[in-house]
Amino acid sequence: VQLQVSGGGLVQAGGSLRLSCAATGRTFNTLYMGWFRQLPGKEREFIATISPSSRTTYYTESVKGRFTISRDNAKNTVYLQMNSLKPEDTALYYCTAGQAGPLYTRSREYDYWGQGTQVTVSS
Repeated sequence: VQLQVSGGGLVQAGGSLRLSCAATGRTFNTLYMGWFRQLPGKEREFIATISPSSRTTYYTESVKGRFTISRDNAKNTVYLQMNSLKPEDTALYYCTAGQAGPLYTRSREYDYWGQGTQVTVSS
C-alpha cells in the first residue's frame, strides 16, 4: 500500500486545514486508516482512526470536537479536517493504514505509512 499525503501548511491559530491521504496498491475499503503526528525527538502521537466502513471513529482527547476523520472509499482517500487549530497542534502529520482492527491507537499496530506533512499553527 502506498499512501500519498497532502494538505499541510501554515495557518493562524483558530484556523482550519484539511489533510488528504490517497491510497493505492490494496483494496482501500478493507483498511483501517489513521492519522498520527510527531514532534522532533518525540514518539508519534495517535490522533484519530476510522474503520473500513466509516461506521466507527476514535479520537485522542486533545482533538475531540475540533478534528474530524472521514474517508471516501470510492476515491481511496482518507481525510483529516482540522478546525480551531492551536499552536500545540504544530507537528509533522502522518497517514497510516492497517490491515486489521479494531481501532488501534499505537503506531506499531499499523502496517503502512505515508510521508509526513508539516502543519504549523502560528499564535
